[in-house]
Amino acid sequence: MASRVNDQSQASRNGLKGKVLTLDTMNPCVRRVEYAVRGPIVHRALELEQELRQGVKKPFTEVIRANIGDAQAMGQRPITFFRQVLALCVYPKLLSSPDFPEDVKRRAERILQACGGQSLGAYTISSGIQLIREDVAQYIERRDGGIPADPNNIFLSTGASDAIVTVLKLLVAGDGRARTGVLIPIPQYPLYSAALAELDAVQVDYYLDEERAWSLDIAELRRALCQARDRCCPRVLCVINPGNPTGQVQTRECIEAVIRFAFEEGLFLMADEVYQDNVYAEGSQFHSFKKVLTEMGPPYATQQELASFHSVSKGYMGECGFRGGYVEVVNMDAEVQKQMAKLMSVRLCPPVPGQALLDMVVSPPAPSEPSFKQFQAERQEVLAELAAKAKLTEQVFNEAPGIRCNPVQGAMYSFPRVQLPPRAVQRAQELGLAPDMFFCLRLLEETGICVVPGSGFGQQEGTYHFRMTILPPIEKLRLLLEKLRHFHAKFTKEYS
Repeated sequence: MASRVNDQSQASRNGLKGKVLTLDTMNPCVRRVEYAVRGPIVHRALELEQELRQGVKKPFTEVIRANIGDAQAMGQRPITFFRQVLALCVYPKLLSSPDFPEDVKRRAERILQACGGQSLGAYTISSGIQLIREDVAQYIERRDGGIPADPNNIFLSTGASDAIVTVLKLLVAGDGRARTGVLIPIPQYPLYSAALAELDAVQVDYYLDEERAWSLDIAELRRALCQARDRCCPRVLCVINPGNPTGQVQTRECIEAVIRFAFEEGLFLMADEVYQDNVYAEGSQFHSFKKVLTEMGPPYATQQELASFHSVSKGYMGECGFRGGYVEVVNMDAEVQKQMAKLMSVRLCPPVPGQALLDMVVSPPAPSEPSFKQFQAERQEVLAELAAKAKLTEQVFNEAPGIRCNPVQGAMYSFPRVQLPPRAVQRAQELGLAPDMFFCLRLLEETGICVVPGSGFGQQEGTYHFRMTILPPIEKLRLLLEKLRHFHAKFTKEYS
């Protein structure tokens, strides 16, 4: 540090102005932020793509980016109804075209009438268009078997991620041992660790049980909580269901136990439910935290604080780029809820095309409408293909010596465990790399397959994993899995 100050002083004497913003003077919390799914391995994948375009010879002809849940980048086709309505909303002159069904036109007109100046280009109120919040409330009520939802408790957002960070901002407070602790599942989606680093909160890890298909264990929650109380003030419990990166679907019994635990220990519950449409395994079913909480009755239903999140980026929709999502808050203090609205107003409003798309997701064509048959067929095709891919992924990995993959019950990722020879672990350490990062980098360089090492999500000490999406078209996925299996066998032989 002193040498840099001296360098700046010398620069001043020489008539050169030193930088105001340097690594030493910038916000140290930002420097601690890491986001594995777009980390160093992805930067190398981009470089390899550029080298291929320049004609550099590689042992592969394309880079397959299986690192991120970007469905349409992987070839999934958009749902026709969504894009037709959006086209009319963006360019209303098309409303007179005979090429669009009448229900598509009615939906576009309804959305436009709720926009300022009847234009998608106008700002909306910060919590999102009232009409769309009402439609979200009706969707939640239908999903949860008639349990009512209040539009005033629903905030539209820039994907689920922005809403998650907003709620965390409200919860993080205190200094030293009074600093807010946030319990997150390990393996976790790196949004959580990144947001907690940026907010200077305390990350409290609780481990999912890999031996029991990544189940959530209350005894493990209690262990993590008790240990954390020596260094922080745990106030928040985050649950991802269905799981990312682990693909498990929590049972209703588990969700009830989690709610009881949060209530007894005085924890605010955050339920990341963006994969609620992605449930494949026989016997698995999505249960929303809101529904279970309400059906448990008082005191849970009337007192336990909950924020639940959903998004248009996942499910059968895969509309990542439109950045549409929402959060519903339950039992939040009324004055805090006003502060949440104020915080959201600083960013003016969520993207309006994303709000429009969300409205179509929560209010799809009715069976009596012209677009229903095509919409239903496209939706079912996407979900059936994802279910087939989930099964194929589990099957191929579990046939490979040294690779073990739990059932992909839901979401759109597998998180297989790989055995790495001691010499490979030693070589990784010599290079200053996590062993699974070393494996994934070699995989990328030799096959063009880009996956994310498990160390970017967290894992039990001494175990190694990687996260891979199941999104590529099924024939490409089959080829990818075979190449990955053969690479692991070759890598194991090389370092044995």
